[in-house]
Amino acid sequence: MAIQLTEAALKRMQDFLSRSPDAVGVRFGVRRTGCSGYAYTVDVADRIAENDTVFDQGGVRVLVDPKALAFVDGTEIDFRRHGLNAAFVFRNPNATGECGCGESFTVETAS
Repeated sequence: MAIQLTEAALKRMQDFLSRSPDAVGVRFGVRRTGCSGYAYTVDVADRIAENDTVFDQGGVRVLVDPKALAFVDGTEIDFRRHGLNAAFVFRNPNATGECGCGESFTVETAS
């Protein structure tokens, strides 16, 4: 599978990266938080770790560490503006539930 960027997300990430000349890409991952368990993280990356999986789309490298990959593989990242608000939106086939505010998600884990 792969991480896919919509045209809007690609343009937003290109804009971020153009302001950070030392950046090598965008790090996409998860952290434990929220009412559902995990939240997405998107940050400018200054290095590629040895074990990162790298997805390249339109000249933007999306870096994912192996621990996060199981949670986000196959995700489509979009960027939307609604009034004064702007945010990345994630369509994750691994998510089995989301909180009402959309800030966190759950996944089923193998027992």
